[in-house]
Amino acid sequence: MTTRKRKGMLIKNTNPRPVKIAMATRTLVLKPGEEQLITANEVRDTVLREKLQVRAVSIVRPATEAEEEALLREQVGTAHREEADGVDEA
Repeated sequence: MTTRKRKGMLIKNTNPRPVKIAMATRTLVLKPGEEQLITANEVRDTVLREKLQVRAVSIVRPATEAEEEALLREQVGTAHREEADGVDEA
């Protein structure tokens, strides 16, 4: 049996008002019609899953490998900059 590789997703705010998604990894605020890439780990986040259930956001398509790699690099870079700046999210 082969193990499926999880992929990130491109999500879109399908509401006429902004939607806030406070995931464990980061908080997104999407304006109406705005799209955002999320990682494979974020796809499993319970807060995001709830927003999908109530149709506050929709999945547009799976992320390409290149998009997901770029997003992960960006998140690692942001974490390193915040650490260097002494930013504490708590």
